[in-house]
Amino acid sequence: VGYGTFLPVRVSDIRNHIIHSEWCTVPEKSAEIINNAKANGKRIIAVGTTCVRSLEYLSDTNGNILNKSENCDLFIYPGYRFKVIDAMITNFHLPKSTLLMLVSAFAGRENILKAYREAIKKKYRFYSYGDAMFIA
Repeated sequence: VGYGTFLPVRVSDIRNHIIHSEWCTVPEKSAEIINNAKANGKRIIAVGTTCVRSLEYLSDTNGNILNKSENCDLFIYPGYRFKVIDAMITNFHLPKSTLLMLVSAFAGRENILKAYREAIKKKYRFYSYGDAMFIA
C-alpha cells in the first residue's frame, strides 16, 4: 500500500483523476482456490481495498482470477461493475478519497453515507487504524 492510497481526489470529474498504481500479485494456488470457490457458488470476501483492487484487476471479463503480477492502476468508483468480490471488510475511509469511492461503488453512496453517520454517532474510529466494517 503506497502513499497514493491516501491522496484525495482533487478534480471535479472523477473520471479525470489519475490514481496511483500498486504492485499486485495472485499466486497460482490462490487463483485456483478463488476460482474454485466462485465456481461452487461460494462468496468471495476481500479483506481490504487493496485486495479488492488486486482481485478485480487481475481477473478476466468473466471474473476468473488470473495467476499474474502487475502494476494495478484500476480506479473503482460508482458505476464500476464488480466481477469477483461479493463482500469486503474495510476501514472507514477519508472523505474525497479513492477508497471511499471504491466502497461507494460497491455498496452505493447513500448506504455508505448512512453507515458513516451511524459510525460518527457511535464514535467509531476512522482511517487506517480505526474500526472496520463488513460490506455485503
